[in-house]
Amino acid sequence: MNTYQPPVADMAFILETVLQATPQLQALPAFGEVDADLVQQVLEESGKFVGEVIAPLNRAGDAIGAQWKDGQVTMAPGFRDAYRAFWQAGWPALSAATEDGGQGLPAVLEATLYEMLSAANHGWTMAPGLLHGAYECLKHHGSKALKDQYLGKIATGEWLATMCLTEPHAGSDLGLARTKATPQADGSYTLSGTKIFISGGEHDLSDNIVHLVLARLPDAPPGPKGLSLFLVPKFYPDGTRSDVHCERIEEKMGLHGSPTCVMRFDEAKGWIIGEPGRGLNAMFVMMNAARLHVALQGVGLLDAAWQKADAYAQERRQMRAPGAKDTSVIAEHPAIRRILDTQRAWIDGARVLAYRTALELDMAKHHADPARREAALRWCSFVTPVIKAAFTHQAFYGGSECLQVFGGHGYVSEWGIEQHVRDARVAMIYEGTNEIQAIDLLVRKVLADGGDGFCEWLDSLCGDDTGGALTGHVRALQGLTARLARAAQADPALPYWVADDYLRAVAVLLLQWAWLQIGARAPQDAPRWANPAQAFARWVLPVLGMRMAIMEAACSRAPSRASTTVA
Repeated sequence: MNTYQPPVADMAFILETVLQATPQLQALPAFGEVDADLVQQVLEESGKFVGEVIAPLNRAGDAIGAQWKDGQVTMAPGFRDAYRAFWQAGWPALSAATEDGGQGLPAVLEATLYEMLSAANHGWTMAPGLLHGAYECLKHHGSKALKDQYLGKIATGEWLATMCLTEPHAGSDLGLARTKATPQADGSYTLSGTKIFISGGEHDLSDNIVHLVLARLPDAPPGPKGLSLFLVPKFYPDGTRSDVHCERIEEKMGLHGSPTCVMRFDEAKGWIIGEPGRGLNAMFVMMNAARLHVALQGVGLLDAAWQKADAYAQERRQMRAPGAKDTSVIAEHPAIRRILDTQRAWIDGARVLAYRTALELDMAKHHADPARREAALRWCSFVTPVIKAAFTHQAFYGGSECLQVFGGHGYVSEWGIEQHVRDARVAMIYEGTNEIQAIDLLVRKVLADGGDGFCEWLDSLCGDDTGGALTGHVRALQGLTARLARAAQADPALPYWVADDYLRAVAVLLLQWAWLQIGARAPQDAPRWANPAQAFARWVLPVLGMRMAIMEAACSRAPSRASTTVA
């Protein structure tokens, strides 16, 4: 079946026409020379590379996958050559600082690149997917000696990196991690322990692999505050290999092209990054960057599934569509049109929100006005967990809907659609499960101050919509947030029960905002934009009312504060 084709025209429309990214970027001192021609050139060249080099390897990555033997991992045919071409062309260094060997371009252009890569070949993209986060982590927390030795190689992508957090008994609760770090007389440390679910822990793509590892010092207190972060390379500067061993790779539901490794550290020599006991602070620089990229994986994977389903629906003839005189292509049947237009509505709206978040990262890093930087950080704080959870959820469930378009043909591997569904499932789990994202949003961010800060931020979405449908929904969610805050005082478990409903409601509200932005700038008579806009209003927006009704009912069942204080 057809391979993924990067939708450069759609991406450029969202970036330049809807979000008007270029004038915003040009207002930043770091990007004064970034103009519309440069943005278009990056989109076109990255789309060409992804479409011609990366996308054709997707099926081999799934069918053959990564192979483990005697501690060594061999990647699928073509993967190594493609990665060498990728880093030598400068793509991993797109947004890294020029002094580190990067190109110094905006983060939002890196975001568009990784959306394309994830859509084209999710398994291959897992290898460079952590480079940006590892680069930022080392740049902000690493010692001068570590940066001199490793930062440039990571920035350019010549060396790949891993994030070693999870242990067999410690998944989301990282405070349970037991990997030990023992100080040495020369200032280094030896690390001992086992890490699991390590994407790209061993492979043949790059000449070295830089592992960033959470571990516990001998005198560290229990829990997350006792964790420190360490750098352990596969090979040291003198060419000797570290005592880091890949014991096996996991047999997985999908993502066969990416080796998910069990890594054993046998007194492996490494060096601390940042301060002792503050490893999570340094690691979260990696994780927060990764969560936006996972949201973009959701956008890309759903788009890849939609492209296959739409192409099939335009050719497959079955029965007569309502009003037709002869057999029709199934794209004309309302049931199929609803599926395709609804997923298109998610893709377009999600693209607006993901690109806006990437733009806000650029604002937070480079804007001259402290107030604007703070506003950008607020956007990213509230929106990142929402788009990570909502877009990965839709990639799987919406991808399954796209599979439905094929009927029985979708269930067999020949057409390639079932791979998208299998590959997409993991994105709901890694970089913080979607349940963790929902708790992070509602419990840690919204209700921490009784909902005041979030409700104030919601006002910023209304813009020129004063009195419109979006404003009405914002007011309703603000009122519900206040009720949740009051109910949670009497029933502290309540927010945890409804956190997913809250996140999903916020996601639909944000999509409504996104579609208002599209509607204000897209041609009103163009079916390309009118059809998914109509599908969003009919089939997606009503979910907001359903989620709010669930939460209203939960609040009404919560005991009143007065009743819980009676002796």
